[in-house]
Amino acid sequence: MDHGYQNTGRTHFGTTPQQLVTHSFCDRASPVSPVTNFGSYSSFVQHIKDDTNMNSLQRKAQVKLNAMPWFHGKISREMAEELLTPKENGLFLVRESTNYPGDYTLCVCYVGKVEHYRVKYKDNQLTIDDEEFFENLSQLVEHYQKDADGLCTQLTKSLPKKGKQEFCIDTKSFIDAGWVIQEQELQLNETIGKGEFGDVLLGVYRGEKVAVKMLKDSSVEAQKFLTEALLMTSLRHENLVELLGLVLNEKHLLLVTEYMGKGSLVEYLRSRGRLHVTKKDQINFAVDTCSGMEYLEFRKVVHRDLAARNVLISEAGVAKVADFGLAREENYIVDAGKLPIKWTAPEALRQGVFSNKSDMWSFGVLLWEIYSFGRVPYSRIPLVDVVKHVEKGYRMEAPECCPPEIYEIMRQAWDLLPDRRPTFKDVKTKLAQLKVVTIN
Repeated sequence: MDHGYQNTGRTHFGTTPQQLVTHSFCDRASPVSPVTNFGSYSSFVQHIKDDTNMNSLQRKAQVKLNAMPWFHGKISREMAEELLTPKENGLFLVRESTNYPGDYTLCVCYVGKVEHYRVKYKDNQLTIDDEEFFENLSQLVEHYQKDADGLCTQLTKSLPKKGKQEFCIDTKSFIDAGWVIQEQELQLNETIGKGEFGDVLLGVYRGEKVAVKMLKDSSVEAQKFLTEALLMTSLRHENLVELLGLVLNEKHLLLVTEYMGKGSLVEYLRSRGRLHVTKKDQINFAVDTCSGMEYLEFRKVVHRDLAARNVLISEAGVAKVADFGLAREENYIVDAGKLPIKWTAPEALRQGVFSNKSDMWSFGVLLWEIYSFGRVPYSRIPLVDVVKHVEKGYRMEAPECCPPEIYEIMRQAWDLLPDRRPTFKDVKTKLAQLKVVTIN
């Protein structure tokens, strides 16, 4: 059993390995490397002394972001020089490198001209001169704001990007917020599946089983890995998989979450089928998932990848929403990314616009998965034709023995007009009423 952490095989569209998808938690941020000289932050790492239950989050804080107003993303050398006006000594911005994709360029004014310094990766850290190394762009900029240290001049004034500003995350933020688990506290056992970033292992933490997502190397994927962890530090609900902490060392990053012993909802449905999955189980799974999504809706967070494969089942049979690798702030717009076509709303596929309403579309498909016992949606339609058929009015038929009230919720969730789809709050109320009828 893979315990729900399988690789879905989706691919990036139009992004290089070091080009991170822009979003509200880490907009085009420099990829973070956890390998920053372990000794430099070991003094900050404190043993987490919490005598309460391992799931207690009372002493942990939400991880904060580092603003990068001076980061302008993909602009040309000429555009940077045009923006840096008047050319006061020390006025600067940072852009993506045009000559070296994946690297960056620090542009700084001095004596009426603009100097362009390549910021490159070396041993998974950022450097200009191969002497000073930094975990991320924020740390690099802060260093040269204090001292020119070989540049033509000290950085004195940043040129803010107009519009949506950008952020990055560093490992120290997790340390300061109390989310770091000491490596000796965690026992790693066998691999139980594959995730977006690497293997998922079964572990033991404080005598309890846990799931451990491992980022094997200190690659540029670390920033996205930390972004998922950052989001999870702010979300606490009984129907969301809970983050317990992170392990940071020189070799890898580990993300430790509660262990969901019965694996993914889709595998649970497929492996047990009609003989073992009861109507009570089905409505419970629907209510649990909707409750978790109602909380995300309340927090104005969009999951973007809601599907039965990303809902996990605990030993007690409770369904919890997992896999926040694609989750973002509401009304998030994306130009490229990982799009699970059969679960994604048409407006998200066509215009790249994601919202809680696009999540509701996905929830309709998830309901269909629950009541079809894990069948593949749109199984008779080629993947490339799904959106075209849906936009012309095609809708999947109700699964066999599916209650008409449940199918009506699916139909409402699949309205082509997002504003006409119900909210998770409304759907939860309907499902709760159906649960009472089903159980009785």
